[in-house]
Amino acid sequence: MGLISNGTTIFDNGTVNAGGNLNFISKATASASASIEFTLGNLKEYKFFFVNIHPSTSLTYFTFQCSTDGGSNYNTTMTTTVFDAYHDEADLYTALEYRSPEDQAQGTAFQKLSPYLVGNENDSSLSGSLNLFNPSSTTYVKHFIANTQEVNSSGSPFSVNAYVSGYFNDTNDLTNIKFQMSSGNIDAGEILLFGVN
Repeated sequence: MGLISNGTTIFDNGTVNAGGNLNFISKATASASASIEFTLGNLKEYKFFFVNIHPSTSLTYFTFQCSTDGGSNYNTTMTTTVFDAYHDEADLYTALEYRSPEDQAQGTAFQKLSPYLVGNENDSSLSGSLNLFNPSSTTYVKHFIANTQEVNSSGSPFSVNAYVSGYFNDTNDLTNIKFQMSSGNIDAGEILLFGVN
């Protein structure tokens, strides 16, 4: 038996209808790529999945920024916050910490999605996701939430689980998004884009 509200089935045999569908839009595969860019539309939410992002340069950050002018400039003002938990393979260092060097207060730089440097060893990479909410709004700021897991390889390898969130403080619609390393290329990896209408 289902629960129906205003003609919409909310619960039916244990499944939930949240009112929106997560739809695959596109996938980009890096191969010594300077950056990966996507065009945004008018969906209510975009979700990006990062799969085994591997830098060509050792010890670099995975970053992103948005454009309001069709991709000509990537310098939209944002305010962000970052925290992470880490643990090294040697079992010497552990922490749960706020990462003030990686956040921005009305900044226009590319935002770090990896608060620690990602190594380029053969088995090192970063994976995770980013949710961007209602980027086409011309009324509200644009919120985002990201979660990444990386191998930091400076000295003893670390497992680093990072949380990055914030908002683009701009009421113009966000037209494009770009992902890149803070130095060097994205040697390998995939970014998958889904949308919720």
